[in-house]
Amino acid sequence: MGEAIKNRYEFVVFFDVENGNPNGDPDAGNMPRVDPESGYGLVTDVCLKRKIRNYVETVKEDEKGYRIYIKENVPLNRSDKEAYSYAGVEPDKVKAMKKDNPELDKKVCNFMCENFYDIRTFGAVMTTFVKDNLNCGQVRGPVQLGFARSVDPILPQEVTITRVAITTESDAAKKGTEMGRKYIVPYALYRAEGYVSANLARKVTGFSEEDLELLWQAILNMFENDRSAARGKMAVRKLIIFRHDSELGCAPAHKLFEGVRAAKKADVDTPRGYSDYVIEVEEKLPEGVTCECRE
Repeated sequence: MGEAIKNRYEFVVFFDVENGNPNGDPDAGNMPRVDPESGYGLVTDVCLKRKIRNYVETVKEDEKGYRIYIKENVPLNRSDKEAYSYAGVEPDKVKAMKKDNPELDKKVCNFMCENFYDIRTFGAVMTTFVKDNLNCGQVRGPVQLGFARSVDPILPQEVTITRVAITTESDAAKKGTEMGRKYIVPYALYRAEGYVSANLARKVTGFSEEDLELLWQAILNMFENDRSAARGKMAVRKLIIFRHDSELGCAPAHKLFEGVRAAKKADVDTPRGYSDYVIEVEEKLPEGVTCECRE
């Protein structure tokens, strides 16, 4: 891995959905997540991080230093055991070894950061196997994301569908089709905000410039290899990156975010495409802060 990043960053990402469900809510029959008070659509940070992890896994294919810790069908304890195997500790001897080697916790934690991209990026709680003391600590990651929120309120639609595939033999004798339903958002533009801490990168995980560039690529392409009929047409439209000339930053994050504005055009009543919106970025920035826009 390369040297840890030296500059703080904040970023804003705009993405949209057309005739799809960007993030279903299990507590509401998998309908699109909505703020019940305002009607604005929501997409959780966990959902976005999953897309980023999937992209890195697809591109790197378990390349050394770029494996994914939180992934489907791989128990966390299996990866935790690898760290202790690297340290030369048998599972049944972990408790005794920790008493004699106080540096063991740090060694296994560093192993996890060096080998798993998502730990190095987002951090992780690796204290799941407490019974046998096979825990690798808790890591606070330098990259954090907030919930995405739609620029305008959304109105999810429930669409009734039919299928000719009948589930059981008894049902097949009675009917030729079955009914179903799916939720969609006809169109919505979402905004998510994120933070990259150079201080945590240096002190904790070693998140590098190469890791940072991979993060930008993953954000821009997080929907390209994650297509689904349920999610409809989704695309990242714009990534706005604020770079500080120091490790701790040159301006408050909220002031930079307030300088990014998105609104539907004056002659548009019901947005149905990205061209119905205008995104503006404040040109005058605080001293020590530069801005880059990627699409």
